[in-house]
Amino acid sequence: MTNEAKKAVGYKAAEKVTDGKKLGLGTGSTVEYYLERLGQRIKDERLNVVGIPTSIETEKKAIEFGIPLTTFDEIQTLDLYVDGADQIDPCFRMIKGGGGALLREKMVASCSAYKVIIVDESKVVNRLGTTFALPVEVVPFGWKLCEKRIEEMGCTPWLRIMNGSVPFLTNNGNYILDCRFPEGIKEPEELELRLTKIPGVLCTGLFINLADEVLVGHENGIEILKK
Repeated sequence: MTNEAKKAVGYKAAEKVTDGKKLGLGTGSTVEYYLERLGQRIKDERLNVVGIPTSIETEKKAIEFGIPLTTFDEIQTLDLYVDGADQIDPCFRMIKGGGGALLREKMVASCSAYKVIIVDESKVVNRLGTTFALPVEVVPFGWKLCEKRIEEMGCTPWLRIMNGSVPFLTNNGNYILDCRFPEGIKEPEELELRLTKIPGVLCTGLFINLADEVLVGHENGIEILKK
């Protein structure tokens, strides 16, 4: 998606925010446009809102754009969650975690009353996992054990690496195994259950029943999809 299309869909999502709302703030390049526009609206319209960021990156951007922040120590329910996705299927099941924020994203999404996903048309697929690996967040202790058990499920997992040789660390200090399924993920719900039963697995990038509305950016406009 071009930057102009990203901007259009991000700005569109920001128009859904109304005064007094508690917001879940996603992570990623498209979400950055949402945060930018939200910050403009807060300044121009004096909106009284507060947000919980899903990553350190988003926290920094929110502060830059003047978006007031809070934590789960203060509030435990949110009104609106806006985030992107790496893949989404016709049932609104998603793969997320390309940026490594999957655990915090899932926590924030799960306590939000209404969830809006903003993507470009290339992210809409018939079957998850066909062209994008599934991220799985695991504790560093015994991660090879997790890798072995995940591999037994018929996929090829590999440790996410940064700077050539250093394991990528999430904001929570954990590792990510990126798991490639040769024919995609046939039964996302079943796979989610199986993966989360493995000791050491903290979170998977499968997001199921965590989207109410999808804004799809096309070169010629925005498509709005609802359940």
